[in-house]
Amino acid sequence: MKDNAPRLGLVAGEASGDLLAGLLLAGMRERWPDLSAQGIGGPRMVVEGFEPWWPLDKLSVFGYVDALWNLRELLSIRKQLGDRLLRAKPDVFIGIDAPDFNFGLEQRLREGGIKTVHFVCPSIWAWRAERVEKIKRSADHVLCLFPFEPALLHEHGIAATYVGHPLADAIPLIPPKAAARSALGLAEADVVVALLPGSRRSEIAYIAAPLLQAAVLMQQARPELRFVMPVAPKLRELIAPLVAANAPGLDLSLLDGRSHEALAACDTCLVASGTATLEAALFKRPCVIAYRMHALNWWRMKGRNYQPWIGLPNVLAREFLVPELIQDACTPENLAREGLAWLDDHARYARVQTRFEEQHETLRCNTALRASDAIAQVIGAV
Repeated sequence: MKDNAPRLGLVAGEASGDLLAGLLLAGMRERWPDLSAQGIGGPRMVVEGFEPWWPLDKLSVFGYVDALWNLRELLSIRKQLGDRLLRAKPDVFIGIDAPDFNFGLEQRLREGGIKTVHFVCPSIWAWRAERVEKIKRSADHVLCLFPFEPALLHEHGIAATYVGHPLADAIPLIPPKAAARSALGLAEADVVVALLPGSRRSEIAYIAAPLLQAAVLMQQARPELRFVMPVAPKLRELIAPLVAANAPGLDLSLLDGRSHEALAACDTCLVASGTATLEAALFKRPCVIAYRMHALNWWRMKGRNYQPWIGLPNVLAREFLVPELIQDACTPENLAREGLAWLDDHARYARVQTRFEEQHETLRCNTALRASDAIAQVIGAV
């Protein structure tokens, strides 16, 4: 390192990873203003001075089927990136989630003498216990988002630190509902439902239609409902035809991004399983978790789950705080019924909000500072 400013290699593989990496970089710059970072990433990372050698959408695939279709390109990118990082010799490589891509890369870099950190413990506690040995070979240190994860890794001799979740630092404890509604042109008295069908093309293909059809059923039951759907600009061309086909008369506003405003403004939401479910909890919005995928992906995954919960708010609570409608259960009728239930049961709504407040307090622990302290230990910059 020069003048105590580390050089980082970074890989984030999708929108949620870009968000996490962007928040991490912003915090690390408070400690190391002159740090440099290169690799694969997205716009939130670029805002923090990151130099993308490839855009993150090259890695935004989901499940075995998507990966097989793109395997040749993915392997080529990983090989080229590894070659380039081994020549550049950054002080540390940080893989942000994307374990199927990052573990192989991390192992190669580690064997080449580069320190490696993996940010976001893979859900070995839920789906893929066999990944423990891969983690052990690949990462010098794992930064964990959830408090129960380090102990699981320590049992296998893997160094790990609980750093909390950067979204818990970024999202206010009291959501700015009035300001968000004003920004989105919604009235204080409106009853608003947010639809969040995911950030990957494959998620849009499988999840957007049932969410839109559910919204139509909800509006038929309660005509006063208004709907908002935040959409990544690059995915808008996929969403527009789906809206026309599945919900032509729906009172729906399509938003370019602005998912946090949508969550702050809404009363409840229908949301694809993933980081957005945690965001809903941090905004104290009881939700319905939805997920569908290619039948082959589902067949391979359903026998590997070691616990009954999939959605992050439920995993943290160790109970079904919010309903999960997965694969065959993810029907418009089920989604509409569960969505309307949140609007009709005020006592249940308030109880879940209280649990979400507790989760927010647990996860809010200055992630950037904790993470940079752990990274400093790894690279000896203390």
